[in-house]
Amino acid sequence: MVHFVGAGPGDPDLITVKGRRLLEGAQTVIYAGSLVNPALLELCPEDCRIYDSARMTLEEVIQVMEERHEAGQDVVRLHTGDPSLYGAIREQMDRLDELSIPYEVCPGVSSFSGAAAALGLEYTLPGISQSVVITRMEGRTPVPEREKIQSFAAHQSTMVLFLSTGLLEQLSEALIEGGYPPDTPAAIVYKATWPDEKKILCQVSELAEAARREDIRKTALIIVGRVLSGEAYQRSCLYDPAFTTEFRKGKGRDEDGK
Repeated sequence: MVHFVGAGPGDPDLITVKGRRLLEGAQTVIYAGSLVNPALLELCPEDCRIYDSARMTLEEVIQVMEERHEAGQDVVRLHTGDPSLYGAIREQMDRLDELSIPYEVCPGVSSFSGAAAALGLEYTLPGISQSVVITRMEGRTPVPEREKIQSFAAHQSTMVLFLSTGLLEQLSEALIEGGYPPDTPAAIVYKATWPDEKKILCQVSELAEAARREDIRKTALIIVGRVLSGEAYQRSCLYDPAFTTEFRKGKGRDEDGK
């Protein structure tokens, strides 16, 4: 069995209980060495075989999985954050399907959750934004035309951008061209939940300058939207004493909220 495990955003305490248990019993671990906190490897048994996938191709990763499977061993494939976001796990699963090697996924805490926690931020505020766009700038890996930053920016909802720290000048231009006003609040969160975490608040037009000032070149998330502004939002109906739910009767209004 191959276990795809989300390592969490950086703080080793943020791995799931199941993920920790899998590491503690691991016979082989292939981890994303460029991003996963190496402190998590201390959970592995002394005789565990450990491979750093930052120095491996997909073919080499699959070869290790196949060899360990033939030897009757489980493999933990340790990805940063949650493996479903920019984890490149589908291509691994397809190869494992071809080889009839079983696998399962243990989800993890994504860095976009870690960034919100660092900022004390709620991405979805009634009356401000009820949608979150998780995307990335186009770099060496293209994105579909319909998913260009300008298209998403037209909605002016909350946007979280991965893998875009090295393209902040182009990002600002695309966000403004798409519809965000230049003074839209933005944040750069470097290494969310790590000991050297940094949080920089700025405006969309200032993203590149803010990153240069703090010498941030990679391993950061960009958050854009009015949820960062501190402006007044609507109270949640769910906890409004006048709002009737399945579990309690509202007081002061009828069923239609009047």
